[in-house]
Amino acid sequence: MVLLALAAVTMPSGMVAQSLSLNTISTIAKSDPLIITGAVGTQNTYRYSSGGNGYASPMSNSIYANLNISVYGISMPFALYFTNDGLDWNYPHLGFHITPAYKNWRGHFGQSSMSFSSYVMNTSFNGIGLEYNSERFRVGAFYGTLRSAINDDPTDPFARQPQYKRVGWGFKAGYGSGRNYIDLYVLRAYDRPKSLDEQWRRYISPQENVAIALKGALAPTKWLSFSGNIATSLFSTDTDAPKLDSLATPLASRFSNAIMDIRYSSMARFAGDVNVNLTFPGISGSVTYRLVQPDYTSLGTYYMANNYHSLGLSLSTMLFRKIALAGNFSGQADNLTNRQMFTTRGFIYSASASTRIGNHFSVSAGYNGYTQVQGDGTVRVNDSTRVHRRTSSFTFTPSYMADTETLGHSASLSFNYTGNKDLNKFAIGESDVKTTAIGANYTLSVKPWATDFGITLSDQTSRGYKTKYISRIGTFTTGHTFFEENPLNISGSISLVYNEVERQSKSLNIGGDISASYTLKQYHVFSASASFYKYGDVNPTKLRSSLDRTDITVSLNYAYTFSLFAIKNKEERKVFKKKWMERLVEISEGFSE
Repeated sequence: MVLLALAAVTMPSGMVAQSLSLNTISTIAKSDPLIITGAVGTQNTYRYSSGGNGYASPMSNSIYANLNISVYGISMPFALYFTNDGLDWNYPHLGFHITPAYKNWRGHFGQSSMSFSSYVMNTSFNGIGLEYNSERFRVGAFYGTLRSAINDDPTDPFARQPQYKRVGWGFKAGYGSGRNYIDLYVLRAYDRPKSLDEQWRRYISPQENVAIALKGALAPTKWLSFSGNIATSLFSTDTDAPKLDSLATPLASRFSNAIMDIRYSSMARFAGDVNVNLTFPGISGSVTYRLVQPDYTSLGTYYMANNYHSLGLSLSTMLFRKIALAGNFSGQADNLTNRQMFTTRGFIYSASASTRIGNHFSVSAGYNGYTQVQGDGTVRVNDSTRVHRRTSSFTFTPSYMADTETLGHSASLSFNYTGNKDLNKFAIGESDVKTTAIGANYTLSVKPWATDFGITLSDQTSRGYKTKYISRIGTFTTGHTFFEENPLNISGSISLVYNEVERQSKSLNIGGDISASYTLKQYHVFSASASFYKYGDVNPTKLRSSLDRTDITVSLNYAYTFSLFAIKNKEERKVFKKKWMERLVEISEGFSE
């Protein structure tokens, strides 16, 4: 069986063409040869604000028309917009990738990607590739463009950030599967100097690199397994730099002749991680260590943090087959070569528990923490300015859910506490913040009425250095569906929002909104919405007289979708013809009776 995949890519003005994946050639054959569909509509919004309309136009009107041409499942959308600001026209810019496959072989043509070590390559390429994957043995290779050149006019004050065209080739091979395997990855990437204007090349140097990685896993027993991903990268920051003297460095000379030139701008760096996993009945855990040397770079990756090492621990279990427990801890430190001014250490730790009580109740709780400590590097840290900070967060969430033939109930409570504490002994708490948030939510669904009701309440208080902020919100919502064949949906909400900054300001916002949508014969969609809000700075003893500002928004929209032209595939035409013949037979029998 031969597989084929095609995809459409980004369109201008932020519009994205629909992506598609056709699994087999037979699927393509079954697809409709030509389908032309579209939509036309209008969107109209009116806004009024007693505070002025500086943030938005009081009237916003638009008319749009969309046309989509589908050829054997490949979509090509076109769009025309007319708004208050003028006319906009979008059309598809299509790019394709073809991925044919036969048995264990798979080819790549165009914009494609292949699985590589994360330390070597995580970008796509535009070129050709070939892969072979059997049950235990796999091999693959590719050649193509890793990124295109950006070569705007150097005299243009709004020119984009220039970049060289980058090309490369890669190879991978592996053996094994499941919990026991080993894979080798190789990437050679380099910039083409002539892809940039000579004026740009004075400020930006072309680069090249070779990255090699080994990735594997070993499971000597059912309860113990090891995995690792180790890589090295030879990276030149400037390919115009002179080469190393072959007499002084004969090893570098032999390497240069084999793979890439070793220059005075070249550097070799390492990165990798190892994992130990333990799995016992009812309990599992893992230990992970990662190290990425300073300046580790692979031209096949978008971005990679470097100059750090970390150690992580995780543990999870199930108590009494009802209570799920989990805990994690990781520590990270940078400045591996002690060349930075300061060393930063960070520690992340968390714990969680959850359980279900009966068929309706569930409870979950959790804790998350982070501690940051600044230490000496090339410069000794001043105790009065040392960064030493801790952030802690606690959550507790009980919930209830019940469902019958006529009613559905859902209720939940939430409690969250977050504290940010400066642990420097000379600190006076200027950056300390404590936040407490409490929330409640209840939803009632009346099934015979096709109506939902909901109430949401929340209270949040934040305390900082000589400051206090309070926010209280209450919202009631409801929605109802009329009819079944041509549904009419109506929903609305009423809300009250109170905000206070202690000794500075108090504000209140009261209002609501209502919206409705109606679908006629699956082709016409009418919708309308309106909102009304009164708000302002208030004195709690004189609320009504202080709400001196008003916002009103009204929106009316219409959309019509249509099928303009269709050439169906042969099988669908046969089914269509068969149904009509059966219908004609029924009609003729009716006349005979």
